[in-house]
Amino acid sequence: MPDNFDSDSSMNHAATTPIPLVDLATQSQAIKQDVLRRMDQVIDAGRYILGQEVQEFEQQFASYCQTKSSVGLANGTDAIHLALRALGIGPGDEVITAGNSFAATAFAIAYAGATPVFVDVDEVDFNLDPSLLEAAITERTKAIIPVHLYGQPARMPEILEIARRHQLLVVEDAAQAHGAEIDGKRCGSFGQAGCFSFYPGKNLGAFGDGGATVTDSTEVLEQLQLLRNYGQKVKNQHDQLGYNCRLDTLQACVLLAKLQHIERWTEQRRQVADWYREELLDMELTLPVERSDVRHVYHLFVVRHPERDRIIEHLKTRNIFCGIHYPNPLSQAQPFSDCVTVPLDLPVVSRLATEIFSLPMYPEMTREQVSRVGQEIRSFLPAKAVAS
Repeated sequence: MPDNFDSDSSMNHAATTPIPLVDLATQSQAIKQDVLRRMDQVIDAGRYILGQEVQEFEQQFASYCQTKSSVGLANGTDAIHLALRALGIGPGDEVITAGNSFAATAFAIAYAGATPVFVDVDEVDFNLDPSLLEAAITERTKAIIPVHLYGQPARMPEILEIARRHQLLVVEDAAQAHGAEIDGKRCGSFGQAGCFSFYPGKNLGAFGDGGATVTDSTEVLEQLQLLRNYGQKVKNQHDQLGYNCRLDTLQACVLLAKLQHIERWTEQRRQVADWYREELLDMELTLPVERSDVRHVYHLFVVRHPERDRIIEHLKTRNIFCGIHYPNPLSQAQPFSDCVTVPLDLPVVSRLATEIFSLPMYPEMTREQVSRVGQEIRSFLPAKAVAS
């Protein structure tokens, strides 16, 4: 050890080094050379739009999701929007979804011309509560969009059975659930279409925006391919109204490189979640629940406490940064203030919105970082009372 090495200084530095909510730079360094090699090939060939890398990624991602096909798109919002249009959903139709998703879920429904109907969620897993679905169904209802929130699969068997009875379509919002499973079956493969985001912070993220819709339907596949590219199969022959929603070839290079690592990264996320449980087990903090039939992929590690804002501020003063996903029910957003909620005002969603917060979570987190987060929370919160 060098004579000038100061172990106390080193330990103090480790204790004050920022712990971000998400660390994108570290992961990017790990795959940087692979990405640059793939991008060099694209640049040398000049194939920037719908190049062969897009098709290669679509094939690999469909296989990963256990579906027949995948269509690369510009972002996750387009994935839901175009899936709804491909399934014939539009003006006059209602689409049921959870009231606690990111706004893009509801925006995509509105972009298709349909009306969102917001249903409350289960207090344990924070996902759409199937027991409330039938109360939300009307003669105008055409589809259900379950959201696999935070990487925890929604209760698909129950949702699918209700959809079957009422002849409704199911479009999965799997933007936070790459690789999540129910009894070994991947999220995105249950409904008529599964929709993914590759926003940089996602479990499988691009170096910018990106998305995909997966499906087993040849008809949906063909519609998605038309819709994403100006309604054309042949250049300048526009068979229907379409959009410009293509996945960039350079982003496909990033996704191809990252897809080779996603299973390892997922297991690392699950390890971080286990460490958090060890650190926080006896605290007055509600921890995520992983149902026995699922594989949770921990896009986020979301905990719950009535003094959420004070805890976040306390951790911030210790250079530990948290997030809130999400601070408001979707029904409170101005574009959706007139939408139906079931039940009225979404009591569980509304309560959760004031108490939930996301702790730092990324595959590269170390045991020491998790312990530091746990210690700082422990310094603020009392331990659970033990019955005598």
